[in-house]
Amino acid sequence: MGKFVLGAKRPLIIAGPCSAETREQTIETAMQLARSGKVDVIRAGVWKPRTNPGTFEGIGEPALEWLCEVKEATGLPIAVEVANRAHVQFALKYGIDILWIGARTTVSPFAVQEIAEALHDNKDVTVLVKNPMTPDIGLWAGAVNRLINEGVPQENIGLIHRGFAYFGDSKYRNPPMWHMIFEMRSRFPEMMMICDPSHICGCRPLLQGIAQQAADLCFDGMMIESHITPDKAWSDASQQVTPQDCITMLDNIMWRAKSADDPEFNDELNICRRQIDQIDAEIFDLLNRRMHTSDKIGEIKKANNVAILQSNRWEDICRRMLTITRRMGLSEDFVRTVLEAIHVESINRQNEIMNK
Repeated sequence: MGKFVLGAKRPLIIAGPCSAETREQTIETAMQLARSGKVDVIRAGVWKPRTNPGTFEGIGEPALEWLCEVKEATGLPIAVEVANRAHVQFALKYGIDILWIGARTTVSPFAVQEIAEALHDNKDVTVLVKNPMTPDIGLWAGAVNRLINEGVPQENIGLIHRGFAYFGDSKYRNPPMWHMIFEMRSRFPEMMMICDPSHICGCRPLLQGIAQQAADLCFDGMMIESHITPDKAWSDASQQVTPQDCITMLDNIMWRAKSADDPEFNDELNICRRQIDQIDAEIFDLLNRRMHTSDKIGEIKKANNVAILQSNRWEDICRRMLTITRRMGLSEDFVRTVLEAIHVESINRQNEIMNK
């Protein structure tokens, strides 16, 4: 069984139970997934970072023995989550092929540094780094750089997008915030980006839609939680699917080519791109004019010693624009994001005028 090479296959499909609960559950889930021929890596949680003590926190070292049996029986590489030096040492001892750093660990530079030092100059193990729970690209990039600084080869490092914690109303457990992914990709353009729809959605009905969106955005693979009896799972039951449902979902994903060599396709695409470039220029010209008008408002407020923030006016703008844009077919989330960005810039400019 040779060394796992990250990037050798796209899309890369990683699947398996959220937690290795029993030997029978772990092996049977893995065998059903492996027999399909659709899964490239078997995953399972061995140590589970839970919010509350006293809940199921993983089996620990014995589960690594079960995963070794899975690897021997299926010939597939194995992936587990690690959160500290001891986890890394156990995983290396049992020949685990892929380690991933979870969202709760990525937020801690101390924890990531400890893991990076435990992997110092390790050229055999692949490390996947999940985004932090908070939408902080600096923390995510910092975790990657700590691994690189300790000599982990960059080609052995990949990224996992599992969504971001959000304290407003959302149908997702961790909304995807796709724009954050574009920023991370610009920093590490050669690294594989894998989507984790299970943690983004938090429930089975939404999985297929998010998986397809990720494929449309040219993600390099998926990590999906699968369990032989998901409703009886000891952790994250609502977001896990049976191996058969997992395979059905994978069969229904349409993977997109990153580019095409057809001249007609490129001609049509370039025409549309030129139109977008022109429209973008017009949009920012209008935004520039709006900000100059906002500056005049700031001067009027300053002359009359009136506070910058007028909450009734802001609420009126949001209400009016949401009514107008709803008829255009624009999503409310998008409109609110744009309005808030404009509002913040306007306030900053007025604040500068007020304090000259």
